[in-house]
Amino acid sequence: MHHDFSDAAKWSKEFDDPRRDAWQRPDEVVTLLALEPGMTVVDLGAGTGYFEQRLGARVGASGRVLALDPEPNMVAFMRDRFEREHLANVEARSCPLDSTGLAPGSVDRVLIVDTWHHIDNRQKYAKHLASILRPSGFVMVVDFTLETDKGPPRHHRIAPAQVVSELAAGGLDATAVPETLPDQYIVIARKAGG
Repeated sequence: MHHDFSDAAKWSKEFDDPRRDAWQRPDEVVTLLALEPGMTVVDLGAGTGYFEQRLGARVGASGRVLALDPEPNMVAFMRDRFEREHLANVEARSCPLDSTGLAPGSVDRVLIVDTWHHIDNRQKYAKHLASILRPSGFVMVVDFTLETDKGPPRHHRIAPAQVVSELAAGGLDATAVPETLPDQYIVIARKAGG
């Protein structure tokens, strides 16, 4: 599923709407990432940078947050935002649609919120994600349930079991984890044997 995200200011009204906190529960999501100072975390499909302030606070001054998005206007929007918010340990970067552009074994966590359903060839992408993780790293996918009235049209949504299967096909041990999000589910995937 591909969408036009080039109008970052327009999308910011939705992505950064204060009412999002009630259903997205960003503090719960970030807590489940189990971040520690000094870690490198990737927010894949970061959009307007909704999660970055929280992520940056958790990894601290010695850590890094890489906010990746394939849409150049979103990246420019985030760069302005991070400068305005003085987020020194957060960097907005453009990435291709089929890769993060990151080196093997370079990250501790990959957060993918409301984005997994936009990725083509997800099994191949999962293999790429497995390659960039450090041995104790993991990927967290947060996406919309089939039942919610939020998010993309129902026919574009992906059930948690399918996400688990796609991540497993990429060499990751994946499982849906307990959470209290009203409209979404969370899948965590670790390197096999990690």
